[in-house]
Amino acid sequence: METDMSLEYLSFRSNIPCRKIVLDDSEKVWTIYDGGPKTIRSPLICLPPVSGTADTFFQQVLGLSAKGYRVISLSWPVYWSVNEWCEGFRKLLDFLQLDQVHLFGASLGGFLAQKFAEYTHRCPRVLSLILCNSFTDTSVFQYSDSAPFLWMLPSMVLKKMVMGNFGGEKMMESVVADSVDFMVERLESLSQAELASRLTLNCGSSYVHVDKLQQYCITIIDVFDDCAIASPVSEDMYRSYPHASMAHLKNGGNFPYLSRCDEVNLHLQVHLLRFERTRCKAGGSNFSD
Repeated sequence: METDMSLEYLSFRSNIPCRKIVLDDSEKVWTIYDGGPKTIRSPLICLPPVSGTADTFFQQVLGLSAKGYRVISLSWPVYWSVNEWCEGFRKLLDFLQLDQVHLFGASLGGFLAQKFAEYTHRCPRVLSLILCNSFTDTSVFQYSDSAPFLWMLPSMVLKKMVMGNFGGEKMMESVVADSVDFMVERLESLSQAELASRLTLNCGSSYVHVDKLQQYCITIIDVFDDCAIASPVSEDMYRSYPHASMAHLKNGGNFPYLSRCDEVNLHLQVHLLRFERTRCKAGGSNFSD
């Protein structure tokens, strides 16, 4: 069964309201799904990859909110620079009255999570990081020279750039193929400006000052099968955060939070467990109003 027609997805859309939040001006509209106890002030916020939308992490919102965690999955409006994105995200947290949060980011979402932790490191807004198939330096994509011109490319060309990393022609098991199909549908829903701006953030010359992030509690989730993030990039992540917890999945492709959601959710719980008896908890079995 296709993921976006599954009972889990239909349950998600039926039970978790979609909320639109306008910041700065009418063009800056954030989309969020907010599941779990609203009294939790340090939720887990999920940041999608280039092709993702706010419902990309529906399995995490459903699965973890059922266990007492507050989980917010979101997508952002058009931002053309990392600093602009970080300032917009800071304003979103202010609007939601969230002082500090845990961030779970996939690919570009993971990169932006690191950059936001760096951006706010003098007055921390990030409690911890979970990075899935992510990276610390955009130069690995070798598009930095063309990044300033991505805004001019038609939507079809931009989509082909993204889908070239999906591995669509390779043999893959059904759950991985379903996750690719789901993300292709998300990709198709993005406007030219949304996609061009995300690719600009993904490919423009930028890197994480990892020395500013060593004090954070970090878990790195990656897969051992084919995905868009090559082994040298993963190895760079390990070197950048030598004290990080490692969560290796045997397989799962580019989108393990869809194809291996139970395993990913377990790793998220293990990560958040260390905060469960503190004021920084995202919820869990010990949560009570």
